[in-house]
Amino acid sequence: MTNDHLCTFEYTGDFLSNGFSISPFELPLQKGVFVAKQHPFEGGFGVFDDSLPDGWGLLILDKYLQSIGTKPASLNLLDRLAIVGNTGRGALEFVPDRSVMPSSQEADIEKLAKEASALLEEKSYYGKNIVELYQRGGSPGGARPKIFVKEDGQEWLVKFPAKSDPETIGKTEYEYALLAQECGVEMPEVRLFEGKYFGTRRFDRKEGEKTHVISMAGLLRADYRTPCLDYWQVFQVSMALSHDVEELWRVFRLMCFNYLIGNKDDHAKNLSFIYDNGTWQLSSAYDLLPSDGFGGYHTTSINDSIAPKDSDLLALAGKAGLEVKTAERILEEMRSVIKTKI
Repeated sequence: MTNDHLCTFEYTGDFLSNGFSISPFELPLQKGVFVAKQHPFEGGFGVFDDSLPDGWGLLILDKYLQSIGTKPASLNLLDRLAIVGNTGRGALEFVPDRSVMPSSQEADIEKLAKEASALLEEKSYYGKNIVELYQRGGSPGGARPKIFVKEDGQEWLVKFPAKSDPETIGKTEYEYALLAQECGVEMPEVRLFEGKYFGTRRFDRKEGEKTHVISMAGLLRADYRTPCLDYWQVFQVSMALSHDVEELWRVFRLMCFNYLIGNKDDHAKNLSFIYDNGTWQLSSAYDLLPSDGFGGYHTTSINDSIAPKDSDLLALAGKAGLEVKTAERILEEMRSVIKTKI
């Protein structure tokens, strides 16, 4: 950290020879020291901010720190990255590693769901299982409580209802995930745990290995807490990273699905890219549910419209160089599938 609390970063010589840019626009693979800007990540780089918890993860981390006698406000950005250690999203690991792991891979999901609910209620929570809640869910972002579990040799992210959610939210998200698959949106494997908690297999894990992931927020230093993107930028980033027209069609399908189901919470951290086998591609989709966004409008605009119409999606497809007739057909096919299910 600099004296004015900005993060600095430099690639090692070995990584310059054998690695790849972990953040192509902010940290290109070249010699020299990079210095982060103050905003929007409080002096940090976007790619590392992706590793830090927010929402539920931040709540559970701060409660855990308090339980061991540490004041959360006393930790700087590097302290918090050290606490993430080797347990974070994607493939980044941080040294020194001050992370903590659960003592067993098996988890009592129902018990942890009740503990998460009690924590959200605050008044009835006494920290009985704060350590295990933190160990299993200290790094994920998003507002809803969630934990990591291992089942059948695979790592899963399991979500619990937030305070304002109906009890059926897990089943609802499961059904929308299956619907997305029917519409040709790439999704990881999903399942219902205990018949009611939505679980998704981690797409940043492949055959036991970690895969590097970065969000649009991390790539562009975009403040995901406010509307700051248009899908045109997602198309631009996809082409710049992948140089593959098929990736643009994947962006188009995801944009259409969010539009058709009314998922307006399509902010910059809910759109990510993954580096796999030497190439960048749009990650599997996640957090696909009807939602209000900011003031009932799309957080990520479509063709500069926060209340888009079909014509905006098709205009943007044409602007991205996609064949508009094909785009129109895909949009109508997806609409027909969704109408039969909703």
